[in-house]
Amino acid sequence: MKLSFEELKETCKRILVRLSFNENKAERCAEIFASNSRDGVYSHGLNRFPVFVDYVKQRLIDFNAEPFLEEKIGKLEIWNGRRGVGMYNASLCMQHAISLAKENGMGCVFIHNNNHWMRGGTYGQMAAEAGCIGICFTNAMASMPPWGGSVARLGNNPLVIAVPYPSGPIVLDMAMSQFSYGKMQEYELANKELPVFGGYDESGAMTKDPAIIRKNKSALPIGFWKGSGLALMLDIVLTALSGGPSSAAITASGKEVGLSQCFICIHSDHLHTDLVTEIINYTKTAGQPGEVLFPGERMLATRARNLREGIPVDNKIWEMVQKL
Repeated sequence: MKLSFEELKETCKRILVRLSFNENKAERCAEIFASNSRDGVYSHGLNRFPVFVDYVKQRLIDFNAEPFLEEKIGKLEIWNGRRGVGMYNASLCMQHAISLAKENGMGCVFIHNNNHWMRGGTYGQMAAEAGCIGICFTNAMASMPPWGGSVARLGNNPLVIAVPYPSGPIVLDMAMSQFSYGKMQEYELANKELPVFGGYDESGAMTKDPAIIRKNKSALPIGFWKGSGLALMLDIVLTALSGGPSSAAITASGKEVGLSQCFICIHSDHLHTDLVTEIINYTKTAGQPGEVLFPGERMLATRARNLREGIPVDNKIWEMVQKL
């Protein structure tokens, strides 16, 4: 089935208000969930909404909490999320980073004791739409074995880099595994195997079966040892500067709560769009028209199509949401 953006957003908002979210927070959260599905990131849109509501009902997310500034060192701010609503807190932090960058050329905001921010690309887009280059990353529960290991010890720790561009922001939003767990959920719901190897089975052999990988928390790092090293370093940087729980501590808690995130913004009145266009055009000469895309280009096309034709919704997920 397909729904309009407005119906999807209003449904999420109505449920959150019923759960006693204030109007502003419910509006922002519903906007993010609906936007994620609109942009084709279904795993962190409506598909994730029932999990989010369950965390609220379990009081793992304190929807009344507001983040507070713990420390300010020059253009660096460190915030405490107070186990509040992850995407709401992340939006505030990116807005602070944007303000710092527009005042000073650069701004950096860390937050700890936060919750899941849903789609990291949301905050990269915020920066780019404000005319800034944005870089952000988060830690998470261990769901990926380090290279050379066989047991999950690394978070999937997504990294986002976004750059303003006239036709729509260039946004790289990537997990440290070959496929994000959300993307693997989409394949599993569709009863499809992954197009390439995405993790390991019980015997340690590589597999394309998303259900096995998700069950075993055995995702394959991108670039093998390179993705493993990058996931580790992102967790180290976040923990060192925010003082928040590492992926190891988050995993030991048994729930993906208390995460740390970083939001970096760089602002300049001269981002040399003509030179960026040269890079994109040159890169696209490697294939036939439409074959080589810049990061975020497919998302922009999906957004346009879903706004025009309606947003695809999994029937089982929609029934689940209707009962919340």
